[in-house]
Amino acid sequence: MQEVQVVVAHQECATLRVGDVFLKIDSDQTRTDVEVEAMAMVPVPTPEILWRKPPVLALAAVPGKALGQLGEPSSASSAAWVAAGAAVRMLHDAPLPPWPGRSLDRLASELDSECEWLVANDVLPIDVVTRNRQIAEAALRSWTPVFTHGDLQVSHVFVDGDEITGVIDWTEAAQGDALFDLAILTLGHEEHLDDVIDGYGTDVDLDVIRAWWSLRSLLGVRWLAEHGFDPSAPGCEVDVLMRAAGDHGRQSPHGLRTR
Repeated sequence: MQEVQVVVAHQECATLRVGDVFLKIDSDQTRTDVEVEAMAMVPVPTPEILWRKPPVLALAAVPGKALGQLGEPSSASSAAWVAAGAAVRMLHDAPLPPWPGRSLDRLASELDSECEWLVANDVLPIDVVTRNRQIAEAALRSWTPVFTHGDLQVSHVFVDGDEITGVIDWTEAAQGDALFDLAILTLGHEEHLDDVIDGYGTDVDLDVIRAWWSLRSLLGVRWLAEHGFDPSAPGCEVDVLMRAAGDHGRQSPHGLRTR
């Protein structure tokens, strides 16, 4: 008899694994609609859809293992990280999906709200929030939209050796900023940023990457805590924010990583 493994579960959705089948249960079927449509459009490997019977989506397991986990050192090779960067570039070069992502106004509003909450509830020192809020400003600029994954955590990219075998969890795919995907992939894994950019194959503004690290972390702390996750675990969002605050002022005013 195959065991039922709870991969993730909170008030909004749950993912179960039974053998080589993943069952995703989502209270909001519009997210599942996005996931199914996005996987049909993208030029990178994705899980096979076995069947769908709302609110359940059944997906085949992707071969290989995750590129890494937030808060843990990655055991994947540098070549695998380079391959991940190349896969992201393929995605960003694909035709745009027909649905838009979050607007700049919405992002700015959410950032203001979360920073106020972090300070009001004494979750983080005010200077850490303030400095990361300043760093995050660099992300709030106009960009040319590309097809973004929208939640390209390192655990959502699977590799077998040095090859990408699949990218999972497409519920937040949308038009968006290319540097957002690159930042989320390398969040907490700054040591692999050069490899990812080598694979991506173009110049990248490091200030904007750092800005997205801070913005994503500031926006994520409350949600993670309210959904049963620990943003203060070693190497995770709170550590990212603390490290960014400590590094503030020691970075070049206009960093650009070139090949």
